[in-house]
Amino acid sequence: MRVRHLLFAAVLGVSALPAAACRMTMALEQWPPYVYRDAQGRHTGLDLELLNAIFKEARCTLVTLPELPTARRQLLFQKGGLDLMPAASETPERLSYARFSLSYRDEAVGLFSKSGAPGGHQQITSFAQLARGKSTLLAPKVGWYGAQYAAARPALEKAGRLNAFGSFQQGVRMLDAGRADLLLGDVLAVRHEARLQGVALNALPFLVLRAPVHLMLNARTTSAADLARLNAAITHLEQRGVLAAIRSRYEAP
Repeated sequence: MRVRHLLFAAVLGVSALPAAACRMTMALEQWPPYVYRDAQGRHTGLDLELLNAIFKEARCTLVTLPELPTARRQLLFQKGGLDLMPAASETPERLSYARFSLSYRDEAVGLFSKSGAPGGHQQITSFAQLARGKSTLLAPKVGWYGAQYAAARPALEKAGRLNAFGSFQQGVRMLDAGRADLLLGDVLAVRHEARLQGVALNALPFLVLRAPVHLMLNARTTSAADLARLNAAITHLEQRGVLAAIRSRYEAP
């Protein structure tokens, strides 16, 4: 029996559609400000708002399942237990089991220093310049944060200039405590956590990575027609400025 029949599901963007119409399942996660629980315990966030608008425009139904760890969601998706994963990068490996929508937003990775900290970090204008210097860096333990960081990481580790953190909550706390000069991470996630902790940050004047992200549909459980409906919805909403307005409210790059 499919996972969608076993787990409690909440529905976003439901339209009055026949049972055979476009319908997809997605497992939730805690990834503020993209997906998270608000003060009332309700799931919200940039990605949920964007998906809600896209699915409503496409006259599709999005069924959200309870939160799952990242590795579990990936495995369940590959086994056909989930139909959709948001904020996905299109890679040759994934094309063997997934199909990708048009981009619906960009992801951006930046570098931050604590406001008022000495060191002249605002003079750093490239990751290569950072790698040649003496600044120490805090970076996430897992995840892809761009080719520039991947190329510089071995030298930073060898020089003892790199410290890893498990969550952006931990990373911002470490930066605030002076554990390193700079913090690397998803721009919106870092800013969101810094606001929660009341830590003032300065962003360095360049992005380490900016790349489009897509809706990743399971090739086994969705159809080309499903993808076409979502792509048409994304196109129409971009033309009308609907998605741009949502992104703007979150100050998305």
